Formats: sequence, C-alpha cells, structure tokens
Amino acid sequence: MADSAYVGSRTPRVEDARLLAGRGRYVGATRLPGMAYATVVRSPVAHGRLARCDAGAARASAGVLDVITPADAAGLRLPCAGLAPGQLVDSYPVLDETVRYAGQPVALVVAATPEAAEDAAGLVDLDFTELPAVVGVERALAADAPLLYPEWGANVAADFALGDDCEAAIAGADLVVDLTFTFGRVSPYPMETRGVVAAYDGAELTIRLSTQAAHQAREHAADALGLSHDRVRVIGADVGGGFGGKEHVYPDELLVCLAAMRLGRPVSWAESPGDRLVATLPSRAAVHRGRLALDSGGRFVALHADIAGDLGAHPSNVGPGPFAVTAMMLPGPYRFDLAGARVRGVVTTTTPTGSYRGYGQPEAAWTRERLVDEAARRLGADPVELRLRNLLTPEDLPCGNRVWQTYDSGDYPRALRTLRELVSPPVRDDGRRRGVGYSCHVEITGLGASASMKAAGIMSGGFESARLRMEPDGSVVVASGLAGIGQGIETVFAQIAADRLGVPIDRVRVTLGDTASTPYSPIGSIASRAAAVGGAALTRAADQLRAKLLELAAHRLEAAPGDLELADGGVRVKGDPRVSVPLRELATSAWRGWDLPEGATPGLEERAVYDPSDYTYAYGAQAAAVAVDVETGAVEVEGYWVVNDAGVQLNPEIVEGQIRGGVAQGIGMALTEEVVYSEDGQPVADYLPPTAREVPDIVVASLVTPSGVTPGGMKGAGEAGTIGPPAAIGNAVAAALPEVADRITGTPLTPERIWTLLR
Repeated sequence: MADSAYVGSRTPRVEDARLLAGRGRYVGATRLPGMAYATVVRSPVAHGRLARCDAGAARASAGVLDVITPADAAGLRLPCAGLAPGQLVDSYPVLDETVRYAGQPVALVVAATPEAAEDAAGLVDLDFTELPAVVGVERALAADAPLLYPEWGANVAADFALGDDCEAAIAGADLVVDLTFTFGRVSPYPMETRGVVAAYDGAELTIRLSTQAAHQAREHAADALGLSHDRVRVIGADVGGGFGGKEHVYPDELLVCLAAMRLGRPVSWAESPGDRLVATLPSRAAVHRGRLALDSGGRFVALHADIAGDLGAHPSNVGPGPFAVTAMMLPGPYRFDLAGARVRGVVTTTTPTGSYRGYGQPEAAWTRERLVDEAARRLGADPVELRLRNLLTPEDLPCGNRVWQTYDSGDYPRALRTLRELVSPPVRDDGRRRGVGYSCHVEITGLGASASMKAAGIMSGGFESARLRMEPDGSVVVASGLAGIGQGIETVFAQIAADRLGVPIDRVRVTLGDTASTPYSPIGSIASRAAAVGGAALTRAADQLRAKLLELAAHRLEAAPGDLELADGGVRVKGDPRVSVPLRELATSAWRGWDLPEGATPGLEERAVYDPSDYTYAYGAQAAAVAVDVETGAVEVEGYWVVNDAGVQLNPEIVEGQIRGGVAQGIGMALTEEVVYSEDGQPVADYLPPTAREVPDIVVASLVTPSGVTPGGMKGAGEAGTIGPPAAIGNAVAAALPEVADRITGTPLTPERIWTLLR
C-alpha cells in the first residue's frame, strides 16, 4: 500500500456504520443496575434571594431517594478555566442562595423513576425575596443599574484593552465609519442534550458524560467534590453534537455526581428540551462600537472596537474569553497601521454565556466586514475591490496582526478573487429586492501552545497525546483523549494511522475520550484543534511506530531501513517486492520478543506528544445572495458560496461537511436565532434554528496552503463555516436596501427588524 492511500481522499466516515445502525454509545442509552433518576429544580425568578427551600414534602413523596438543597452543597464550586486580566472571580457556586437568572439550579431531586423525581420536584417549596432584573449590557452599564454583586461596585467583572491606542489615528483620518452593533444571544443547540450518569462504589466515581473534554471534566469534578483525580473516571463515548456547549462540567451535572456519592447507587439525568435554553450556556450576546478609519485613497488606517460582552449571571468556565478572541481576530486578513479594542465582561440577570462554535470570531467578522462595506458605500467604491486593496498578500506572511496574532501562511487575495468568480446569484423578477454580500476572515485554529495559554490566563495545557499500538495480528489501535462530537475524528485518525503504517483502514480502530484508557487531553475537542493538534501527535506516534517496524524488518531482511517500504500488508525492499516480510509476522514476533535487533524492546506501541509552537490560522471568503421582501421584511438566502483554506485536508469530504454545517449555523445567527428575555428576566420560549427551507445549496471550494507550524500541514476547519455568514448576509441585505444600509447593525435580521427599519 503506497503512502497517502487515505490521507487527502474522500474516505467514507468509519463511524457512520455504527451510528446509523443505532449502535452509538450515548449517555442517554446507559442503563445500570439500581439506577436512580434526577430532576433539577430551577429558579422561576431572574434575581432574588432564596428565603425558603423546604424539601420536606418532596422527601416524603413516593419513590424519592434524596433531595439536595443549597445547604447540602455549601462550598461546592466550579472553576473558571479562562481568566481575563483583572477578572474579579475565578470560580462560582454550584448552588447559591442568591439567584441571578431564571433557570438557575436551586435543588436536585433523586427518585427511583424519572416520573417520581419530576413529581417530587414540584413539591419543593421555594420562596424568594425578589430583586430587580438587569437585562442587556446597556442596562447593566447604566449609572442607576441594580448591582448583581454590590461588593464589586459595578456590573463589570473584567475590563481590559488589547492592541493599539487608535484615538489619534482615527481623529486624523479622512474617513471614519463609526457604527454600534448588537448581537443576539444564540444557543449551541446540539441534537443530543446534555446528560450524565454517575456511579460511585466507595472508591471510584465513574461519570458517563456527554462531553467534549473528558479529562478536563474529570479534573473539575474531582476538585469540586474533594476527590483525588485517580478516583474519578470520565467516559465520554459518543457525543451527539457539542459546538462548545459541552466543554466543561455544569452545576446540574456535578449535583448528579454528588447525589451518586450520597446514595451509593448510579444516578442518571438528562437535560429536558424545555430547559435547554436556560440551562445550556448560550453565546454571542454583545454590543460593539466599531470604528474604521481610512485615508483618502481607501487605505485602512485604523480599526477599533469597544466590546461590551454579556457574561450573564457570572463568568462561566471561559469567562470573557470569547470577547477577548473577538478583539484578537478583529483585524482579520487586512493590513492596518493600528488596531485595538477595549473589552468589558458585563454581568446581567440571564443565563451565563460561554463557548459556541467560532468563539467570538463571527462577531469580529460582522463588525469588521460591515464597517468595510459601509466604507465602500460612502466612498462609492466596489466592496470587493476595497477589500483587495487592503488584504495582506502571500509575501506579507508570516506576519503579526496588531493584536498579537502571528498569521502563518495563505493567499488571502486569491481566496476573494476565486470567490468572486464563483458567485452567480439567481435572476428573478418577483418584486423582492436583491443583493450580494461578501465577507473575509482569518480563523484562529489549533488551540495549543501551552506556554501561550498560561500567559493568556487559560488554566490548561494545549498539547495533545496519542498512543498507537499494532497488535500481534497486525491490526492497529489508536487511543486519544479527544472526543468524537460529529466532526469525523475517528475517520481522519484512522486515515493517518492506515497510511503511515501501510494497513487497510478497516484494520484500524480508534478509541476516544475515556480518562481511564486514553492519553491525557487537557482541553479536548474544541477550538478547531482535534485534527491540527491531535492529528499532529498521532502523526508523530505513527512515524515512531513505522520507524520501529522498518528497524525490525531490516534486521530480518538484512537490509538498511532506508531501503525498505511499507506496502501491501508487509515491509519490502524498495523495487523488489519479492523480498518482504508480512506485517502480521513482524508484529507477532515483536510481541513475543523473537528475532529482535540488539537493544530493541518487545512490543509495538508508541506514544507521542505534540505541543504546538503557535496557533495555526485558516482563512476564507464567503458570499451570500439574498432576496428581501420589503412588504414583510423577510430575508431569503438564495445562494451561498465559500472559499476556504484549512491547510492540508485529511479528508475533503469531511472538511466540506463541516463547512456546510457551520454555514447553516451562521445563517441561523444572521436571520432567525435569538434567546430573548423580557424586562423582568424571563426567557421567551420561542427559538428558531434554521430549517432546510432557510439553508440554500452551499457551494464550497478549497485552497490548500500547508501550515508550516503543524506536522502534516493541517489547520483547523471545524469553525470556519460559522464565521462568515452573518457578515456576508448582513452585507447582502445592506446592498439590497441601500437606503437603510448604515442601520443594518444587529443580529438576527428578523422580518420585524427589517420591516421596522424600512418604516
């Protein structure tokens, strides 16, 4: 078998046969002997103090085994794994007698059946001394706003600057575009809701969890519960979508673990669909004041944003991290003399916000790209040509942007020119107004570089480990602490191992996300890093194992290792396939300790660690064609085009699928999705992810510029699709409605919002 029989090919996903046949290993399908069931009691008010939490009637209810109240969980806290400069808190309580959002857990009921637990939850007698709600960052920043944490003196948990001071450059510019943008909060909304089954045998706590980061979940749970890490095992198994919302342990999940320890029997809990919007962390909610300064020739001089991000009731595990990434990626693929941002993390009486696919980058793209289009409109310039005039070129790379990010490789102008050639909007005459909008972005991927993460206040390492074993029969097992969350990681890891070791892909098995049997993964499958960082670790391990196989075969064949190759299920002399040894025979001998070269150890198992020297930076350009009904305000996306460069593609089919799925989520952010709160802090039940009706055919074209950072040349691709759509669609709507173009400043662009602008 020649090199690269699989890597770079459209190999079908190996995990699909299992998943489509209903053999997925999901938390919700777990059944253990004696298993009990939990229901979370949540606060009905947005802000108040818990004056009474009487669980007597609930405890006396038939089938009830335990009720956990704030008094039972005193001192139980979870950490903020990401800390911003000057952040005022670094952890938060699992149960608190002060509630700061509707839906905050206040108790847990455990019973022999789900129905008994649900019935008893309704018997917990709660009484609150209500306090004023604070909804939205503008209200929270007002001088007369009620304070969520009076000891802070303001509703600001962190306030810091990144990049340059741009004031003088903006004041002296020939043209300044100054707009304020608002972003609705959106939910990750995975198909599989969060769930956990916890079991405690007195010595070890085993947590079956729908998680993107099993090892991080183990550490946080163990530390919170006062257990040593060796006494906690987290089993991730299959995950039906995460999108950032499952990268940490939640308070309700930790309460289930506590209940299992108190009862000494397994306890199961699954988030109900009705709780999803108040219990799983949303993201995106922010207000930006963005300013773009240009000279008379249309050259970008300076870019600055004042970012007020909505943290919700308290900093979550990631704190203001997404807002900081917005600032870091604000310059995008363009050349600026100066760029910077002020970032504030603001608390409100709403569900805490956290990670979501793109992690602050769609917001950066919206602010920057809407400013660029508005500048083009005021200059009377073509928006594409204005971008091309200011894009960094291949000759500029690698280079640092003004907010301390070092872009590695790429051809940004080529991506935009290629996109322009692809765009072919439909021509129809139905009375609707039409426009085409463009957006460009650079995507920070391959989260790693442990030292850089420490410097940035991220309480985690950034490396990945991989363990690779060839069994005595020549089959191969890959072990990684990463999680399979639908991104095809089983397939691409099998492709890497099969190619490097010269075995058929059906002879490779990939195991993931079990802290007892897989190598340590500090932060798991997040931030477009699984292939770029985990794949690099696996590449190293495979190269080590390949070298050992060649060494063993060279001893057997009396040849130099450099004269040998792995092919056709064996190791042979290059150019003479008659002189060879089958892999199975070689592997069997290695595990028996037979016929080994002097100094060689028995067995065929290698472990490698990859700690990146820096992030990798994918990039792309996207375009949307929209039709706007001026009578109703409805926006239809009629066409969508993407040009993306994720470096070396391990599997183009999977990359394109990731991009299309991301675009669908970006369309939702742009047009339909928003968690809305009333003035008294109550979430509105309606939430509208896009359907097949709202998502058109998506044309995807790829460029390939290998990363010079990553072994194998890969960059991340998991978040690319989500970054560009809001900006491209916003620009398209502005092009269709030039009379209100400078007021297309908020997401989502609902019919009501467009209709109101037009009137």
